[in-house]
Amino acid sequence: MYARFKRSVSIAGLAMAGAVALGAVLFDVPARSADAVYGANIPPAQAHLADTSGGKATAVLAGGCFWGMEEVFSHVKGVTNVVSGYAGGDKAHANYRDSSTGRYGDAEAVRITYDPAKIRYADLLQIYFSVAHDPTQVNRQGPDRGPQYRSEVFAANDDQARVARAYIRQLDAAKVFRAPIATKVSVGDKFFPAESYHQNYAVKHPDSYYLQVNDEPKVKALKTRFPARYRSGFVENGRVIQDRGAS
Repeated sequence: MYARFKRSVSIAGLAMAGAVALGAVLFDVPARSADAVYGANIPPAQAHLADTSGGKATAVLAGGCFWGMEEVFSHVKGVTNVVSGYAGGDKAHANYRDSSTGRYGDAEAVRITYDPAKIRYADLLQIYFSVAHDPTQVNRQGPDRGPQYRSEVFAANDDQARVARAYIRQLDAAKVFRAPIATKVSVGDKFFPAESYHQNYAVKHPDSYYLQVNDEPKVKALKTRFPARYRSGFVENGRVIQDRGAS
């Protein structure tokens, strides 16, 4: 399947595709970056929206291959777990084989569990738009093509949706990106965890050329742009399981 061609292309091909993807995500922006205009007009009560009971809240975000999204957000302080999965479709087709066809409405996504006392939902959106992916790409992300790689915020409720839409309006008004923001915002879609071999993929496959070329530069950008939010350890269920030494 073409959508999964990335898994078997040559190292040279990966390097070329990755260079294009990296340029789009990290360099194809004007001087004012997404983090420069973050949150100025979001009311604090909305920006902090989270279920604080038990010190736990969740956010579901899609922005290309879930391996890379998981790798980025697992390095964010205040995040206690990241699960790769499928959102926007139905349970019957929430599997890697069906998702790869792009025919069933789902997107590769991550469910981020975080402590709202340490990081806000709006802070996660800041990282999402700034370094985790390129929100201007339509039904693709770097070398990956298809609606399953679209940019979409799967809000848990209307409050989360309002915060996401407010932030997108700020980015548009500031003309942060040269192309229009393609990110969709939806409410109430279910999230289905992906197969076990997709979870913590970066930890299990530290020598993956795909990740080295396309996603580890995003982790380095996280460290550079948000040093106070960066954590070198890779988190799983509240436990730091590996120091990948990203720099």
